[in-house]
Amino acid sequence: MSMENKNYTIKDIARMAGVSAGTVDRVLHNRGDVSLSSKEKVQNVLDKIDYHPNMFAIGLAAKKKYHILCIIPYYIEQDYWHSVAQGINRASEELSPFNVSINYSFYRHADNGSYEEACMAPYREVPDAVLIAPNFREETVKLTSYLEKNHIPYVFIDFNIEHTHALCYIGQDSMASGYLAAKILMRNYESGQELVLFLNNEKDNPAEIQMQRRLDGFMKFITKNYTYLNIHDILLNKEDDAANRQLLDEFFNKHPRAELGIVFNSRVYQVASYLQETGHFLKGLMGYDLLQKNVDFLRSGEVNYLIGQRPELQGYYGVKALCIHVVFKKPVAPVKYMPIDVLMKENIDFYFEFE
Repeated sequence: MSMENKNYTIKDIARMAGVSAGTVDRVLHNRGDVSLSSKEKVQNVLDKIDYHPNMFAIGLAAKKKYHILCIIPYYIEQDYWHSVAQGINRASEELSPFNVSINYSFYRHADNGSYEEACMAPYREVPDAVLIAPNFREETVKLTSYLEKNHIPYVFIDFNIEHTHALCYIGQDSMASGYLAAKILMRNYESGQELVLFLNNEKDNPAEIQMQRRLDGFMKFITKNYTYLNIHDILLNKEDDAANRQLLDEFFNKHPRAELGIVFNSRVYQVASYLQETGHFLKGLMGYDLLQKNVDFLRSGEVNYLIGQRPELQGYYGVKALCIHVVFKKPVAPVKYMPIDVLMKENIDFYFEFE
C-alpha cells in the first residue's frame, strides 16, 4: 500500500516526526511558536505521506469568524453585476462551514460620490478581507492604501488597477479582448465597407477605463491591418433612447456603407433594438456580456458576436482567493485571467459558466 493511501492522524504524524501532537497542530495551522528544526521534521513527514488536511474539519474546529466585504455596483435581475453577486453568494454558501460571512457595499457605476461612499464601508466595518470591483482610480488607490496600512488583503475583479498591492486580479485582459474582437469582426470585412464604433456619452469618465482599454486593443489590430478603413464614432446616451434613435437615423441615412459595428460596453442591445425596429441591418455587429437582452438579439440575428467574461466565476473566484489566503493561509496566484469567450447564435445554447 503506498503511503498516500492511508489516512494519517495528527498523532501518527507526530510519532513519525518525533515531535509532540501540539507541534504538528501548530505547523498545520501556521500558528507560529515552532522551532525551525521541528518544523522541518514535520514538513518532511507531510511531504513523504502527501498529507492533505481535511479543510471541512479545520473550518468546524476554527473559533474565528471571518468577514469579507464586497464593493460592487448595484445590480438588477439578469444584468452583469447580478451574475457577479450570484458567484459571490455561491462561494459564500460553500465557505459557511469555515465561519465566513459576506457583506456588500453597493455603488452606482460611474458615479464618483456613490463610489466614494461605498469605499468608506471598510473604515466602519473593519473586515478581514475586501473584494473590490474598482471604478475610479484615485478613490480606489485611497482605499487600497488604507487597507494595506491595516493589513487587510483585497482582490480586484472585473478591472485591474495596476501599481497597487492587490492579492489577486480576476477578470479579462481588456486589451487582449479588444484585439480579439477586432480580429473576429473584421473577418466579415468587404472592400468599401465602413466601421462604426458605438461608444457611450460618458466615455471620458475615469470610471470607463476598461472600455477605453478594449477600444485601444481593438484599434491596435485595426491600425496594423487596415490602413484606409473609414471609421466612425457614435456616442450613445446611456438613458435617452429617443435621442439615440434620432442620432442613429441621421447617421445611417448619411452612411449606407457603415456595415460593421462594435459596442464596447454591455449595451449592444441598444443598437440591436434600433436595427430590429427600423429594419436597418449590419453585416457584423459585436458586443460584450451575456445579458439576457443581448443574448436574445444574438439568437434573432441582429447581433453576430458577444464576448463573455464569466462574471459569476469572477465573483466566485474572488471570494475563494481571499479565503484561501485569509482562512487557509495558502498562497494565491496574483492574476487569474478569465477566458475570452466568443459566442454566436450557433453556440450560445451550449454555453454555461460553471462546469
